Amino acid sequence: MSDLIYLLLASHYFNFNFSNTKIMIIRIVRMHFTEAGIAEFLALFNQHKSAIRNFPGCSHLQLLTDASDESVFFTLSHWDSTDSLEKYRLSELFNQVWGRVKPLFAERTQAYSLVQLMEIA
Repeated sequence: MSDLIYLLLASHYFNFNFSNTKIMIIRIVRMHFTEAGIAEFLALFNQHKSAIRNFPGCSHLQLLTDASDESVFFTLSHWDSTDSLEKYRLSELFNQVWGRVKPLFAERTQAYSLVQLMEIA
């Protein structure tokens, strides 16, 4: 879905005025690793985290782990647009890292691209 459609839907349902508002994409990826793959994943993430975080369009990167399952990890990243995220997903960096991480999975990953509609402080 395009950034414009997100703006229109949010404008309609939440009665917001989004003129001059730029959409930020929040990307969450859930990864379940084999026990043997955890250490290798952490080493790969540590090796490439700066390059990922500094990829054009990325403004935030976190690595999280499930509170009840130490073999489940999440990445949470902020992207300035769907185009920036797609450029990353098509990049040599992504293909290099993903190619080495993918064989370490115990099950298929789950990925979500989200748009923040509101923040309550």
